[in-house]
Amino acid sequence: MNHAPLTRRQMLARSGWIGCSLAASPLWTPLSLANAPWQGRLVVIILRGGMDGLDVVRPTGDPAFAALRPTLAKGDAPLDLDGYFAMHPALKDLMPLWHREELGFVHAVSTPYRDKRSHFDGQDLLEAGTQDLGGAGRDGWLNRLMQHLPQIEAETAYGIGQGTLNLLAGTAPVANWTPEAALDLSPQVLRLAEQIMQSDPQMHAALIEAQMLSDGRPGAVSTKKGPAHIQVARFAADRLRGPARIAAFSLNGWDTHRAQARMLPRSLGQLSDVITTLKQDLGAAIWSQTAVVALTEFGRTARENGTGGTDHGTAGLMMMAGGAIRGGRVFGRWPGLGEQALYQGRDLMPTDDVRAPVAWIMRGMTGLPISTLQDKVFPGLEMGADPKVVR
Repeated sequence: MNHAPLTRRQMLARSGWIGCSLAASPLWTPLSLANAPWQGRLVVIILRGGMDGLDVVRPTGDPAFAALRPTLAKGDAPLDLDGYFAMHPALKDLMPLWHREELGFVHAVSTPYRDKRSHFDGQDLLEAGTQDLGGAGRDGWLNRLMQHLPQIEAETAYGIGQGTLNLLAGTAPVANWTPEAALDLSPQVLRLAEQIMQSDPQMHAALIEAQMLSDGRPGAVSTKKGPAHIQVARFAADRLRGPARIAAFSLNGWDTHRAQARMLPRSLGQLSDVITTLKQDLGAAIWSQTAVVALTEFGRTARENGTGGTDHGTAGLMMMAGGAIRGGRVFGRWPGLGEQALYQGRDLMPTDDVRAPVAWIMRGMTGLPISTLQDKVFPGLEMGADPKVVR
């Protein structure tokens, strides 16, 4: 019997264990950037693995919370936000941003994805930004945004590294880079390569871009030092100080089926590092024009499980930071954690579409019409009333 060879994705999709392991592994991501004519900076971070929003921003004022989380609710005291919600102590370095109203959250939000609780399908739908995964030739919502903005230019049309994010897939040009990007050529070899390729403008531009992205350009930041998530943040800030206006990357390690009290602080620490590094390296002026949005494919079960963790759920948490964000508050419609309020008796009930606050941030930063955002960027979305998450 003949068998068609499995693609890498098919192989991974047929192994739930491997899928969970990848989602829980250290940072495994390309970074993508694109130029745009507006002055604001948009950073999108995909948190792969299904972040437990109920642990990140804990509804300590909900009478059912402590009973659902008898173990996870213990440990280091969370940081009070507004008397009802409290932030995980691993995010303590972000507390100054909260007080400056440059950090905010949207609780009980989700994509239209329901019930199957697959990392792959959940992430695909999150990055597609559509109602479902039907149809062929999907592109990503961040690329569709750029298709409707004038004067979009990518730093290069060639990808470097491990691939591209699906939310940036599409016809608008973007550049890709990874912390592992390296082009170690001697000056003589580089000159020879330039001479060979100078008759082909596209190949020549790609060579110059590859050299630049691998730290070969004069004055480039050192991206070969420090943990990968710091390298990504530093490189993103470096490019966003220049002509780039959009950066997107992902952070893994949010799949916490067991030992969540040990695993989640590590991932939150990385996320905190990324945001504080962006703020520091962007500088006050550009930070004031920046919106950082962190999204995950789904939330986790309201109850902790028997191994000190939580399982795949439905509604989750969206995180926002930056000087362009009107933070200092927890947005969203809180459904409660009583037995009757839970989705299917197990998950936090989704009360709003996570795409809506993202669309309002895009509108605030780019001025795109609501009709374009609803019909083209996020087809099928009803944005609803403006939550005023952008200053």
